Amino acid sequence: MNTRTGSRRPPFFQQMFPQTSMNYGSSEKNALLRASIRRRPSGHWKNVGVARQPEVDEVIPVVICASEERLGATMATINSVRSNTDQPVFFYIVTLRDAVTETRRYIEETQLKGIKYKILEFNPMVLRGKVKPDSSRPDLLHPLNFVRFYLPLLGINHKRVIYLDDDVIVQGDIRDLFRVKMKPGHAAAFATDCDLPSTHEMVRSIGMQTTYMGFLDYRKQEVKDLGINPNDCSFNPGVFVADLSEWKKQKITKHLEKWMEDNFRLNIYSSAMAGGVATPPMLIVFHNKYTKLDPLWNVRHLGWSPDARYSESFLQEAHLLHWNGPFKPWRYPAVHMASWEKWFIPDPCGEFSLIRPESDE
Repeated sequence: MNTRTGSRRPPFFQQMFPQTSMNYGSSEKNALLRASIRRRPSGHWKNVGVARQPEVDEVIPVVICASEERLGATMATINSVRSNTDQPVFFYIVTLRDAVTETRRYIEETQLKGIKYKILEFNPMVLRGKVKPDSSRPDLLHPLNFVRFYLPLLGINHKRVIYLDDDVIVQGDIRDLFRVKMKPGHAAAFATDCDLPSTHEMVRSIGMQTTYMGFLDYRKQEVKDLGINPNDCSFNPGVFVADLSEWKKQKITKHLEKWMEDNFRLNIYSSAMAGGVATPPMLIVFHNKYTKLDPLWNVRHLGWSPDARYSESFLQEAHLLHWNGPFKPWRYPAVHMASWEKWFIPDPCGEFSLIRPESDE
């Protein structure tokens, strides 16, 4: 028997379009975000709308999402980042309305209270007409999965930012990831799914997809017309560095939205395929147009099987561990839970708790 988590309700697709009165006439950015205007303690920046924005290159900006039912995961990621670097880091924490207060309490009432951060409230209404329900993998339809599409609209005053999923632990110095040399004209840097030999056995054993064939439906003419070889290596968009100037210049967000809207009408890819509906647009838009990260900055597949494990020596070499897949380290069963749990901070609200086997006691 297992202990149970404290998440109160599943805020997935059924909560994406709440009944609310919003003014969408001001700007695209204002439609994207609802401002959370609360004052920070002295000595820290304040939150949206009244904060002094950190200067460009003054700190390392990290964007991470915080869903209500996975707050403990987000805080573990933040804790691992700030604990393994001497460089100042500024966290842009994107959440939904139901988790704003709890997110702030999790930070202010724990050892994270000294971090520099801003809470941004994402407006899921911007996804209307772009994402539709799919019962096969509802967790991948969470509105926050699409925040990565809208990075330049978050009001971030930096040339480049790091985006992290909430199911990662950073073991290296985030400064090294931030300083990756981007190729001219590239708007992002990702780790490919084929460049780390130590993961090949894991991939084969659990049947992971590492090529475009696993993410796009090549029976569709719209996919064939792309001219992308189905055997081309895919990449993982859960960890990346973005050049916001290039992103804006190339209108990346509009291209991503175009593919979302096409899929809404034509079902070019569905959440039944690998990566759900958030990964394929990224694969299409950035095909052959991204800088490759050192693969040790995204050692993944840790969440795809409760049995397949990496060697401890390999885990120690990894700069970043990624539990992408259904078997998350805060639940049970899962693998390499100790590597995640060492960064876990108990929820002061008592809403998030680990799922673990009951002890003999």
